[in-house]
Amino acid sequence: MGKTFAYIRVSSRDQSENRQLDSLYGIKVDEIIVEKASGKNFVGREKYQQMKAQLRAGDLVVVKSIDRFGRNYTQICKEWESIINMGVDIQVLDMPILNTRDNQNGLTGRLITDIILKLLGYVAERERDNIKTRQVEGIASAHLRGVKFGRPVKDIPKDFIRAYELYKQGLIKVKDVMSMCNIKRSTFFKYAQSIKG
Repeated sequence: MGKTFAYIRVSSRDQSENRQLDSLYGIKVDEIIVEKASGKNFVGREKYQQMKAQLRAGDLVVVKSIDRFGRNYTQICKEWESIINMGVDIQVLDMPILNTRDNQNGLTGRLITDIILKLLGYVAERERDNIKTRQVEGIASAHLRGVKFGRPVKDIPKDFIRAYELYKQGLIKVKDVMSMCNIKRSTFFKYAQSIKG
């Protein structure tokens, strides 16, 4: 019997992995890999790649749900196949039918697992697309209601306007304006552009 690896992934640093850790209760795990990375693809996931390099035939990879692998349908299927071909089993806790160690009923068990995997991978990718669509629609809706995004536009300080007038008359240089107003060169040009515009 090989080692059991639990792979836990959350998409961002402010998300908690506790729910996934709690799901491991009662399962004998040799190593827990926790990663905070996007599910967009497998390339940027350093800890996942390190885990995969350790896998040997007879090992088991446990995940809470299929979307912890990722949200790209094609890549999930490819990665699943890659791990299975190494002789490593996969157990998806919230979908018992996706447990290759228990479903070794020959060709039929493999066929059912493949069908479910492809269906769930498709659903995960569609959800990712739907999230993007909802985000774009939400932003458009907010713009229609007059909601402004980003940093609020600062008013140009009065001392800059006075110093800029002296600069335009050729009485002082850019560095003098920067010094007088305690601003950077980029800010000088940003303010100057606003005045011209």
